[in-house]
Amino acid sequence: MASDKVPMLAEGYRLLEEELKRLKKERPEIVDAIEEARAHGDLSENAEYHAAKERQGQIEAQIGDIEDRLSRALVIDPTTLSGDKVVFGATVTLLDEEDKKIRYQLVGQQEADAKVGRISYNSPLGRALIGKEVGEDVEVTTPGGERYYEVAKIEFI
Repeated sequence: MASDKVPMLAEGYRLLEEELKRLKKERPEIVDAIEEARAHGDLSENAEYHAAKERQGQIEAQIGDIEDRLSRALVIDPTTLSGDKVVFGATVTLLDEEDKKIRYQLVGQQEADAKVGRISYNSPLGRALIGKEVGEDVEVTTPGGERYYEVAKIEFI
């Protein structure tokens, strides 16, 4: 599984790179904090030392995770896609049961933010949409019960 590609948009890739730079910049600051705390003497009761060591572990884990995702990234530019089926990166306009329009772009898990219309291709709705065409119905099981949508439009923007 570790070698599986991680689909993401160019924007998501750029944000991961920025986060990686920020964390790598924080590394020496944590080392300095550990050295300063170590200078305070008895490490068994030194809260600053333990907090700094814990933060160092968190940073190293985050750096490892981000480097792994970047190395497996499959950057997809939706504007280069076409077709009549919903795929990763597509922007889909749906009609709900009251014919209200809802618009989502299928993105990677790290990029998902439903408030701005971005849902993970791995979410229940995302999985239900993959492969659908305009006019097809989509049924999704949500915590609130069954939801039904109709695919009204598929765009690659």
